[in-house]
Amino acid sequence: MAKPPRNPAPPRTQPAAAATLPLPAFFQNTLQQSLLLFAFAFLLYANTLTHGFVQDDAIVITDNMFTTQGVDGIPGILGKDTFFGFFKVEGKETLVSGGRYRPLTLVMFALLYEVAGNNPFPFHLLTVLLFAATCVLLYRTLLLLLRGWNAGSERASLVAWIAALIFAAHPIHTEVAANIKGCDEIVTLLGSLGALWLTLRYADTQKAIWGRLAAVVFFLACLSKENAATFVVVIPLALWFFRSLSWGQSIRLSLPVWIGFAAFFVIRGSILHWKFGAAPMELMNNPFLKIEGAQWVAFTFGEKLATILYTLGKYLVLLVFPHPLTHDYYPRFIGLKTFADPGVLLSVAAYGLLLWYALRGFGRRDPVAFSILFFLLTISIVSNLVFPVGTNMGERFAFMPSAGFCLAAAVLLSRLSNWKTAIGVAAVVALAFSAKTLLRNPVWVSNESLFFTDAATSVNSAKINNACGGVLFEKAQAEKDEAKKMDMLRESFRYANQALKIYPNYKDALITRAGCQYFLKNYDGAVDDYRVAAQIASNDPKPRTYLAIALREAGKYYGEQKGDLAAAIQRLQESWQISPDDPETARLLGVANGMQGKTAEAIEWFQKAVKLAPDNASYLFDLGTAYHIAGDRVRGEEYRQQAIKKNPNVLKEKGQ
Repeated sequence: MAKPPRNPAPPRTQPAAAATLPLPAFFQNTLQQSLLLFAFAFLLYANTLTHGFVQDDAIVITDNMFTTQGVDGIPGILGKDTFFGFFKVEGKETLVSGGRYRPLTLVMFALLYEVAGNNPFPFHLLTVLLFAATCVLLYRTLLLLLRGWNAGSERASLVAWIAALIFAAHPIHTEVAANIKGCDEIVTLLGSLGALWLTLRYADTQKAIWGRLAAVVFFLACLSKENAATFVVVIPLALWFFRSLSWGQSIRLSLPVWIGFAAFFVIRGSILHWKFGAAPMELMNNPFLKIEGAQWVAFTFGEKLATILYTLGKYLVLLVFPHPLTHDYYPRFIGLKTFADPGVLLSVAAYGLLLWYALRGFGRRDPVAFSILFFLLTISIVSNLVFPVGTNMGERFAFMPSAGFCLAAAVLLSRLSNWKTAIGVAAVVALAFSAKTLLRNPVWVSNESLFFTDAATSVNSAKINNACGGVLFEKAQAEKDEAKKMDMLRESFRYANQALKIYPNYKDALITRAGCQYFLKNYDGAVDDYRVAAQIASNDPKPRTYLAIALREAGKYYGEQKGDLAAAIQRLQESWQISPDDPETARLLGVANGMQGKTAEAIEWFQKAVKLAPDNASYLFDLGTAYHIAGDRVRGEEYRQQAIKKNPNVLKEKGQ
């Protein structure tokens, strides 16, 4: 373990003008401020404690076969891709490029599930407590970090307090703190900040125990989510900026963190078999695809880069003005962009300005320059520049980078004329952010609330349109009022249709739209959609099963309602080819052939129906009737009597 230098050099530069009035002792009482920050952060999200499981909670908790086993599922969590417990079959978990290995929070969920079962309250309580703890740790870490800043302890206290306050209140964090699945982001930042705090202690005290603890804590942060990896650069950068060390000294002191990351990297590679696959050719897991002709192709390099840069600009906008917010930034919330787009050029200009400021302040070890570099480093790994993240953007991805934004804002506010002005501005911002947070939280109460609220913002997202359509379709199945049911189905169709306009090969939307058409008795439309869905998902038996049922009902409709026996038989025969074990299809083919005067064929089909469902009185009676028509009255009466024995009301049901 490398030893820190015994006599760090003094800071090289003087800071900008500090607050002219002494900061009250109230703001310098570290313990008191820590408790107040914790209470503030907790109370901001207390209105989420009664919420249910929402959105991706199904992936990590309710529909995860390992998490729901409690303690018994922990070996599976540790030994598989994070998504394996949800998909439950080999291969599907790699739909997201490179796979994911984030077992720490799933282990926490499994332990909690062992105790609390399927009750969302303790999971939400854990999430809010972890968020509040992260806010406090950010405050304490900044206090320790800024101790090496020659602006004086009062100004350091002011900056740390303002940064933590804005961070706690920022509405962009609602996706993380109001959604249980967001624990992975929280624990990652908690562990990363912990590793930074421990490394600073290691540098300041020269005690190796702090370095060893930093390695362990950072290893755990990486086990929560891979974006902790950016701190292997952030931590030596922080040492260089705020401890006036050489680059060699800063890197040596950061070696424990590198060791923790290396251990994680080796374990991750062995579990995921060192797969770092390319992005899939599927729009919901790769937003950088477009249709050319009848095929999906990748964006050109220029199109992809322009779209990413535009997206990075959206993050800056939301950090400064967090409205409107949404959980869904899937295609095509952000469409294909080129460098002719004004939004792209504005984003390039904004990031160019940030880089210019960071480089200009680098030599002076300006804390704002560090804040910018912190933001750029931590946003890079979720930007799609480093590796594909499966979507254009997400508010949860801004959780870690926002700490850099908050620090920069706090430093700039501290440069105002006096501390009263700085605190006044910070309080107004925190108040406005808190109001937005409190109003946004209730949206996360349920999937239905979340989907239909955010559909108004994410109008061009195929995913959220499909989700709304799916919710309405499921509600329609339970609706007793026929008129309301039909209205729900028509609205569900509208959402699914919009999803398919955005993404024509969206299997889930095809199935939803087909289901709506089926119940609205547009059987041919249902057949067409199920047919396409079955072709897309050739390994999934469900679309073919649904297709067979839709063809059967279409055949019945053409025969009974339109009197088109040829069309009826065509659809029924195709249904039978797909599902040759459906007795109702066999019966309908028997009826259709009988109506055409093909008695022998009718008997053959009725026999198949009876063989598949020997206890069905209706099938037995139809077979008996067919034998009567064929002139075999003895056998016909025998089957009819069997039918009456099984169901005395069969004569009445048959209208005889």
